[in-house]
Amino acid sequence: MLRMLALALLVLAAPAAAETLRVATYEAGLSRKGPGLLVHELENGPSEQALAAIALIRAARPDLLLLNGIDHDLQGRALDALRARLAEGPDGIDYRHAFTAPVNAGVPSGHDLDGDGRSMRPEDAFGWGRFPGQGGMAVLSRLPIDAAAVRSFLTLPWAALPGATLPERPGGAPFPDAATRGLLRLSSRAHWDVPVILPGGGRLHLLASQPTPPLFDGPERLNRLRNRDEVRFWSLYLGGTALTDDAGHSAAAPADPVVLAGDLNLDALDGAGERAAIAELLASPRLADPRPASAGAAAEAEAGVNGGHDGDPALDTADFDEAPGKSGNLRLDYLLPDARLAVAGAGVFWPAPGAALADEAATASRHRLVWVDLGLPGASAP
Repeated sequence: MLRMLALALLVLAAPAAAETLRVATYEAGLSRKGPGLLVHELENGPSEQALAAIALIRAARPDLLLLNGIDHDLQGRALDALRARLAEGPDGIDYRHAFTAPVNAGVPSGHDLDGDGRSMRPEDAFGWGRFPGQGGMAVLSRLPIDAAAVRSFLTLPWAALPGATLPERPGGAPFPDAATRGLLRLSSRAHWDVPVILPGGGRLHLLASQPTPPLFDGPERLNRLRNRDEVRFWSLYLGGTALTDDAGHSAAAPADPVVLAGDLNLDALDGAGERAAIAELLASPRLADPRPASAGAAAEAEAGVNGGHDGDPALDTADFDEAPGKSGNLRLDYLLPDARLAVAGAGVFWPAPGAALADEAATASRHRLVWVDLGLPGASAP
């Protein structure tokens, strides 16, 4: 029965036409508490959670997919094992092309970045993490990826971002101190510009990131300010500001079409964070907001604190605690295509209660897969 329901939903979710390219972003919850645990699981027998995430990706069938929340290992074994699982069976998806790279999460800085007097805790890594690569990023594609032309801004100092607002102690002293603050990197995971080669030879640039949540900090507002500037990075990059990548090359965003994707951990109207940063990005003349929506999120409009939210509940992408004092559901995951591209369809894979794969969506992750169908001439997947 589950297979029949999944196949039915697959047909409903299929790209609108052969000329469309389906792009998706998904915080898939494929992060574990120790190094190598995800590799072992995917190679030897996925958990119920991982199987649910795989089922959702296979049902949505994106041609180009950004995965947030997947542990990175240097050999790429977890990503290879996931690709093999996705390709299994008659309805499998063969992602022939993939890209992943190190992220700042869990990489030891050797310094006390959070000012608690200790220097070897997850909070002292260049991005929060128990081990290097925890909760990293990856790109899966049916189209070739120009890996040699990928731009990564992993090591960009936070202070090097024009207009950066760095954390301070009450009274204005640098947090945790002037020397240590200068070591802070902007990206809690990474910022990537990943060129995908279209059938006609053109390029579509996937702009990928996953900023830190604007939570779990103190009066210095470390995470809140970092989230703000991680999001603002893209407004600057798309607006023509030349930024220096890990190879030492300084340039702004290319003239080619782009799609900005990722779990940005910032809602424009509800929840925590510096909302002006996401408002600025949504207003970028380079981008369009197709406002992907779902029946599942709309069905929870009046649940708990959701009833007091200002945003359209149908646009929510993350299912959080709705009890008093909690955040409730939020729009945190974004797909913002180039304003020059035609949008043939868009949605959030959040089935209504009782619909096919509703249980799997809830089991896989607190986040939901977001997809957009783009009408690119000659860009259908091979």
